[in-house]
Amino acid sequence: MNRQRIGGTALAALSLSVVLAASQAAPQPSRSAAVARTPDGHPDLQAIWNFSSLTPLERPAEFAGKPTMTLAEAAQYEKTVTARNNADRRDGGVAADLARAYNDAWYDRGTHVAIINGVAHTSLIADPPDGRVPPLTPDAQRRQEQRAQLRREHPSDGPEDRSLAERCLGFNAGPPMLPGPYNNYMQLLQFKDYVVVFNEMIHDARVVPTDGRPHPPASVRKYLGDSVGRWDGNTLVVDTTNFTDKTNFRGASDRLHLVERFTRLDSDTLLYEFTVDDPSSFTKPWKAAIPMKRTDEQLYEYACHEGNEAMVGILGGARHEDKQR
Repeated sequence: MNRQRIGGTALAALSLSVVLAASQAAPQPSRSAAVARTPDGHPDLQAIWNFSSLTPLERPAEFAGKPTMTLAEAAQYEKTVTARNNADRRDGGVAADLARAYNDAWYDRGTHVAIINGVAHTSLIADPPDGRVPPLTPDAQRRQEQRAQLRREHPSDGPEDRSLAERCLGFNAGPPMLPGPYNNYMQLLQFKDYVVVFNEMIHDARVVPTDGRPHPPASVRKYLGDSVGRWDGNTLVVDTTNFTDKTNFRGASDRLHLVERFTRLDSDTLLYEFTVDDPSSFTKPWKAAIPMKRTDEQLYEYACHEGNEAMVGILGGARHEDKQR
């Protein structure tokens, strides 16, 4: 979307949040300088990072067996995908036009594929080698079927029956973070014993301790999981467990173990990698890599219309349908 307009369900804020205000006092690395370091000697990762990408999470069939492409192929792919995503197209008839819902001004998917160290990738998934999410285990498939049946039988008894995205509790913000249709900005803040990962989408701020503390007991569960951080050389490693079973990222269970790695490759590039490990849900662990680009733009506060206003209409419509039965 044009970031000077209202985009999707995101609204420009009249004032910045306390977290964002604190960030303005934090040093920002110069674009022309080498990667700076904080007073404690760690790489300075503080900046606003754009992780929009035209590269899909999973490798498309057209690139089967081909993990990378030439820069010329990347340029053609970007042109093709941008044209395909254009919501202002009027081909396909009335139904297709209606299904596109918003016009193209609302979207901010980015304009480029994922390029890491000069190499263009055909999927964000780096492992397994086929660039695809591993198959779900029988147990995970059973959970998926149970969730689907519950949605069919009780789609709107109450707000808890609606998806987390509709309730403004999670949508691409992570963890892990994945490119979405808009609001693909994230800000990192560093302090002595904490790192803050502040997402534009859903305005979620993860306060990650780096003082060596353990995770809480397994009985403590959170939508975003419990994150603790550490430094592995020049890489910030964030280890997250204690998810709820409602998050179910890509079919994961509450036993999901997520490891994120943040490495500043240069003054303008942050490499974000994450590994998903949940033996109860996936037949093998899998890993993704997303290059994030430094931006001088600011974050906007995210105001979720669905959770704040439209939920009343959704549930009201469901009650009307109940009366017709």
